[in-house]
Amino acid sequence: MIKINENFLELQDSYLFATISKKVAEFTKENPNCKIIKLGIGDVTRPIPQAVLDAMHKATDEMGKQEDFRGYGPEQGYDFLREKIRDNDYKSRGVDIDIDEIFVSDGAKCDCGNIVDIFSTDNKVAITDPVYPVYLDTNVMSGRSGNYDDKTGKYENIVYIPVTSKNNFVPEFPKEKVDMIYLCYPNNPTGTTLTKKELQQWVDYAKENKAIILFDAAYEAFISDEDVPHSIYEIDGAKEVAIEFRSFSKTAGFTGLRCAFIVIPKELNGYTENGEKVQLNKLWNRRHCTKFNGVSYVTQRAAEAVYSAEGKKQIEENINYYKENAQIIKKGLEEAGYTVYGGTNSPYVWLKLPDGTKSWDFFDKLLKEANVVGTPGVGFGPSGEGYFRLTGFGTKENTEEAIERIKNMK
Repeated sequence: MIKINENFLELQDSYLFATISKKVAEFTKENPNCKIIKLGIGDVTRPIPQAVLDAMHKATDEMGKQEDFRGYGPEQGYDFLREKIRDNDYKSRGVDIDIDEIFVSDGAKCDCGNIVDIFSTDNKVAITDPVYPVYLDTNVMSGRSGNYDDKTGKYENIVYIPVTSKNNFVPEFPKEKVDMIYLCYPNNPTGTTLTKKELQQWVDYAKENKAIILFDAAYEAFISDEDVPHSIYEIDGAKEVAIEFRSFSKTAGFTGLRCAFIVIPKELNGYTENGEKVQLNKLWNRRHCTKFNGVSYVTQRAAEAVYSAEGKKQIEENINYYKENAQIIKKGLEEAGYTVYGGTNSPYVWLKLPDGTKSWDFFDKLLKEANVVGTPGVGFGPSGEGYFRLTGFGTKENTEEAIERIKNMK
């Protein structure tokens, strides 16, 4: 008899964005002449910057020449890319990161899901609520969640840390001891941020409790405020307690190319059942080499071009384009009488719905009356109920049209 991993049975019926896609597909089938504007899923719409394309073309040509052809590359990533990451993302901000602490991958989503492999299933997991679903679902799959409670919308063994307008979206420390803490800032889905002082408190908490912070910095390129850190390693002591996830997807439009990286400092340790220290960098390297064969050479050359002078300029133009869209959404919704958050250091705008309005009900209303797709807040967790997410990743024309449609809703 073939037995299954029964932890999968604890997952809810469908991944959030799959449910959205199904609803939109059904509506489109019934209303084929409607122009649907999608501001829900965080996928980019601007073309790949020319500097990146040029690098890809050159690398592709190299792969067709005997003297330049490359087969398997290093699982951790080519040094030419890791050096650029070290110098531009960390050294430039006064952070000392070695290239052997950087692991190139095919996506931050994959890294966020795969990282749980190196941690014991006995660890107590804390997530902010609402939260990016992958953090939660992969821990459910791994057996850390316990049973799901339909009444509360929560798993019995997961510690939920509410981040809502009631606490200004600043997470409070758990009331019980936890081992793994997921933080994403700028935050997905709320679009809010933590200051350096606020993040320092979390690093101090993790050190005091021998916990680890899994820090998703996928949206750091959208930060404009000086007091908001781009990396958790700008915070004193963070290299002893934090793993950082980074992505080229939103920064450089790589959602279709797939390239990211994870940073695991050598100062960061986990512990055996007997209390012995184990370097997490070594564990991840072993896991990475066993289950991953590396990102393609062409893609890594494309990522390297992100750090060129021309690449930086072109990428900044794209980032500013999306940030302007977020401001259009934010301003338009405020003019329509809504209370909104985010949209300043983030491509996401978090809309507070009128009292008593369910987020899936608002999704249906928005789709049917305005033909606009967003993301229901409750899909990110129980504390997301009563909120709704819109993204600045559409085209400017569609963004402006979508906001006008929303303003005209009854």
